[in-house]
Amino acid sequence: MKIFSNTLLFKRITILVSFVIVTLILWNTYTFFQKFKQAERAKMEIHGEAIKELRTDNLADLDKNISGLPLNIISRTKDIPFILVDADGAIKGSNNLDPKKENDSTYLANQLAIMKKQNKPIEVDYLGKTDYIYYRDSALLDKLTYYPLALLLILVLFLAVIYLFYSSNKAAETNKLWTGMAKETAHQIGTPLSSLLGWIAILKMEKVDETYIHEIEKDVHRLNTIANRFSKIGSKPELKKENIVDITKQAFDYLESRSSKQITFSFSSTDKEIYTNLNTELFGWVIENLIKNGIDAMLGKGNLNLQIESEQKKVKITLSDTGKGMPKKLFKQIFKPGFTTKKRGWGLGLSLSKRIVEDYHNGKIFVKKSEIDKGTTFQILLNKV
Repeated sequence: MKIFSNTLLFKRITILVSFVIVTLILWNTYTFFQKFKQAERAKMEIHGEAIKELRTDNLADLDKNISGLPLNIISRTKDIPFILVDADGAIKGSNNLDPKKENDSTYLANQLAIMKKQNKPIEVDYLGKTDYIYYRDSALLDKLTYYPLALLLILVLFLAVIYLFYSSNKAAETNKLWTGMAKETAHQIGTPLSSLLGWIAILKMEKVDETYIHEIEKDVHRLNTIANRFSKIGSKPELKKENIVDITKQAFDYLESRSSKQITFSFSSTDKEIYTNLNTELFGWVIENLIKNGIDAMLGKGNLNLQIESEQKKVKITLSDTGKGMPKKLFKQIFKPGFTTKKRGWGLGLSLSKRIVEDYHNGKIFVKKSEIDKGTTFQILLNKV
């Protein structure tokens, strides 16, 4: 149907229909509540009439009434708490209250105050005297007063579910779009790569300086690595047992050779060989993203330190820079897609890094510490094999 093809229109119609349904239910509940309240008052009015009938000065009528309908009515009014008061305000009796406190004058006075607020009294006239029946809502009616609130809560939860449903759909569509773009990018890079390999072969035949050819080959290899990384986005990568020290050092050295000489690079590891299950191309991407973020944060000048530590079951990679730092409230936000503090940036590097480390390698990546104008420390935890 065409209506479902327009997602925004479908959302609005769904929310509108939900709102109308809940509004009708609330109105129906309110109407029922008022009718129930009127029914309780009618019951108490009948109760008052029964008391009036019983309070007659005709003994014959009294004997007749005691065995008749009025006493039966009074005995059946057990669900509505009430207090009988004379014209001077003195309490003459009560019913359906807490039996343990029915002789407590303070308790009765408090209950009477509540009843006066809730309902108008019912007058009972007999023999020239007037008594008043004060009553409060029954337990069932009290419970019904909370029903609309519960319904509103259900509405809020329902709308929250709808919102989360559409948000997750939107996120899935966005992920699908990025995956398609990444794979298309990898495909497009493949064409000039093939051409560059051909030109390198020609340069070798022309006996061009080997140093130049070697540098070009490194950049071609780099482009090939990038293409492979993009082609793996959206699919489960293959993990192999690798020496993480070598893989990390390769990415570290590549960026060190192509970065400002005003940055001091420092690399250290507790062991020469630490093995874990890795996809070398994707993990190298993570290290490069972290290093590039550190370089950007330092504005091309400062100290960058990468340290690898081997623990009993884990391998810990710690990368520190002396950049501008960040407040603690951003520690988690920086890993969200689209979030960036740079004027030019897509906000994808750290979100991709988090996905690669946590979803593909079952590890952890987080900001260990950061201080404004002092620097930031990232840490990665992976399982050893």
